[in-house]
Amino acid sequence: MSRFSPGLPLAVILLFSSAAPQAAPAPDTPPPEVCAACIREHLDYLASDQLRGRGSATPDELTAAKYIAAELHKYGVPPAGDRGGYIQHVTLIKRTVIAPPRLVWRRGYAPPGSKETHSSESQASANAPIPKPVVWTHGKEMLVLRLARARITGPLQKIDLAGEPKPVNRGAMVFLDAHGGNPRAAAVKVMEQGAAAVLVPEYPQVREHWQQSAGRLPKLATEVVGVSPGSEGMEMNLVALSKEAASTLEDVPEGTEIRLRAPTSLPVISHTRNVVGEIRGSDPALAQAAILLSAHMDHLGVGAPVNGDSIYNGADDDASGTTAVLELARVLAAGPRPRRTVIFALFGSEELGGLGSTYFREHPPLPLRDLAANLEFEMIGRSDPAVPENTLWLTGWERSNLGPVLAEHGARLVGDPHPAEDFFARSDNYVLAQKGVVAQTVSSYGLHGDYHQPSDDVAHIDFKHMDEAIGSLLGPVEWLVNSDFRPEWRAGEDPARQ
Repeated sequence: MSRFSPGLPLAVILLFSSAAPQAAPAPDTPPPEVCAACIREHLDYLASDQLRGRGSATPDELTAAKYIAAELHKYGVPPAGDRGGYIQHVTLIKRTVIAPPRLVWRRGYAPPGSKETHSSESQASANAPIPKPVVWTHGKEMLVLRLARARITGPLQKIDLAGEPKPVNRGAMVFLDAHGGNPRAAAVKVMEQGAAAVLVPEYPQVREHWQQSAGRLPKLATEVVGVSPGSEGMEMNLVALSKEAASTLEDVPEGTEIRLRAPTSLPVISHTRNVVGEIRGSDPALAQAAILLSAHMDHLGVGAPVNGDSIYNGADDDASGTTAVLELARVLAAGPRPRRTVIFALFGSEELGGLGSTYFREHPPLPLRDLAANLEFEMIGRSDPAVPENTLWLTGWERSNLGPVLAEHGARLVGDPHPAEDFFARSDNYVLAQKGVVAQTVSSYGLHGDYHQPSDDVAHIDFKHMDEAIGSLLGPVEWLVNSDFRPEWRAGEDPARQ
């Protein structure tokens, strides 16, 4: 296999890529076999120092995209990107927080027209003066842990995890009491249900790093051009309150208007991209049951040196997943044309919050309703000691029947052994799952210490594990793209309905 050299044949390839050849069906096709040399070749290049960590929305990410496009063309997978090529070009708008965010509210006051019950003082007279605001500042009374927007306003709602379950009011600023535990999973569920932001009392992990976090300003989510406001799906706005601030908020009436404000810079324009290929299905009866195989191709790029190394190669995260998708593309393109349409998508800027996959979701090569399932591949470069050797696990295993059925057909696939990490909502699959697509992530991340470090390099990849794990999926995926089986969410587990 030849390695793509930037600026050489690909420019020509992309000009005629709409006519990329499709491998002809072969009679009596033998069972697919994994190409260990192909896997090694892809990993060596994508995670090499030459690509400088494939930073999100950087020229290095574009170099990776061109390499992937060239490989898809070589395998005979037709393009499904912009203008008859493989690449979807995405424009991003970034604003930077330039001063500590502030959370503002007024004692005994809610905006006019509120239906909530307020303190007797605020009801005494419509002409009563508006109380002075209470202002809490990032790094002092609170820490802004996650921030999607610079300006957020909503009525206060209180939810006690130890009390009776109660529905989340859409657009509310939810004060979530987890009684000292890590509230991450509960906060995600509250945001899924439409909260504008979640406020939580400090918990041990936050207090331990309070001073360190206080010295850093939160990063705003990046705007994706071509994605209408409100269609991005769940926003994560999470604020940790000091013990004193949380105690004060306990006495504030529900319905009180809470405002979160972050001063920002002028916008900066940048560009990311996706690589998309598509094998059209041969069976018209399955035209509305396509399969999407995906991974993200970006990583953290060049950053702060650790032990003298400043390149965050991202071999496991997620050159390994990208390699799996390329290997599946090679096998499926080389065999008989599948009955279903199969889409191969390598997303950009996942590390910035699923930006490439969000754009893809709004600009897919076919309507989302025609996607039967999405398998995302994320961090499969090492074996997870929590599961049997050379086994992969599926996020949200219990949410659908997809994983169990694939396992029945030979996939070395089990349930996610780390449910507390909420990995189901932490990869590109979730962007599609929020719109009802049965979308789940295949992984074997064992919580190793090289995550998001320069040491996540090829030297730490377990190629035997990758070969066997990917090999175990070739047959089941080949069955999936030729079957009538359409995965379904189990009752109450569809993120689009939660």
